[in-house]
Amino acid sequence: MIRSTALRAVTRPLSKSMNLVSLAGGDGYLFSRAGSGFAGRGVAARVRRDQLTAALAAIEVDDPIQVPGTGPVAVGALPFLFDPGAEVVIPELIVGQNDDRAWVTWVGDADSPPDPRAALETSLEDQGSHRQPPGPGAFEIKASRSPAEWMQVVGDAVQRIRAGELEKVVLAREVLVTADAPIPVESVLARLARSFPDCFLYLVDGFCGASPELLVSRSNDVVRAQPMAGTAPRAGEPEADQRAAAALLASPSYRHEHQITIDAVHDTLLRFSSYVDYEPEPSVVALANVVHLATRVEGRLSHPSASILDLVEALHPTPAVCGRPAAAALTAIGDLEGFDRGRYAGAVGWIDSRGNGEFAVSIRGATIDGNQAVVVGGNGIVADSDPETELIETRAKMQAVLSAIVRP
Repeated sequence: MIRSTALRAVTRPLSKSMNLVSLAGGDGYLFSRAGSGFAGRGVAARVRRDQLTAALAAIEVDDPIQVPGTGPVAVGALPFLFDPGAEVVIPELIVGQNDDRAWVTWVGDADSPPDPRAALETSLEDQGSHRQPPGPGAFEIKASRSPAEWMQVVGDAVQRIRAGELEKVVLAREVLVTADAPIPVESVLARLARSFPDCFLYLVDGFCGASPELLVSRSNDVVRAQPMAGTAPRAGEPEADQRAAAALLASPSYRHEHQITIDAVHDTLLRFSSYVDYEPEPSVVALANVVHLATRVEGRLSHPSASILDLVEALHPTPAVCGRPAAAALTAIGDLEGFDRGRYAGAVGWIDSRGNGEFAVSIRGATIDGNQAVVVGGNGIVADSDPETELIETRAKMQAVLSAIVRP
């Protein structure tokens, strides 16, 4: 932790909900979906992931509301290759809200806690006094590996799969954006919120995006997930999009890949639960740029209930972001991808001091640092994958974020 003094968390109700994207701004913290979730400002502590449970438990709590997400809350974007030393942030000021209520929590020096609502008003006034710069007028977009080279990598992966080294591998490609002025993170998030209202919006230390996929959530003893596997680009024309959705549902290959992911999530959660079940048939989730196959999974945790961090670590990486068998897929990713994924395809979300929380798969995002942004998109490669088709699909996935960044 960055502070050696004792910390206290004070939670108070708010009379109305807030625009969480605006509250987070470009330098705060955000995890929300359809207006529910969290937005934070400032840093009370930065904590190693493997020390987070103890750090949250050590905070003195004044919380009359006592629902999941009240009291001290940490937010984090865990990397694809999980690292015990990866940092998670406990914001100094965090607003939480759902369909029923809204609240604000302040975390700081235990000896001098302010009224969290007054601290929020001060923070809003300070934000309002800073005008957002106009943003870039010109952009350069360049793939770190040419399309032809990436298709060759897909071909190499297919050869490995056909040789029996593994069954599936998820390969990603990286696009670099350079602008002539700092890229305004808050504007990027606002555009993503408008284009993808049903996705999980996230912002953690410059890493931001709109993920469609719930990795896992825990609310007391209720556990939920909504894995996705199987994607097709949208054409923007209703009849063509309906055909694409129907083809996804009818495809034996996509349905097989989807079921493998569902089984992996179900079997993993069952180890922690008294029961787990999932929808008998997948649904089609239509986003602005693509359609996905998705299935809801829900269960009841055994007692004492596992923490959300335990569940995240047990589930990650799913076949949808890694492949199978996982060890062989990780080896292939290291051999073939050619770059460090960092936080791409990891897990992003929140956790409270009672072990409740919600994490999405950290896809459809970008790492923005001043004038530069790094956008990553990936696809699952199997024995019958066609490199050109896979390239087109990665372009469709990355377009969601690129269109929110590149706005002259």
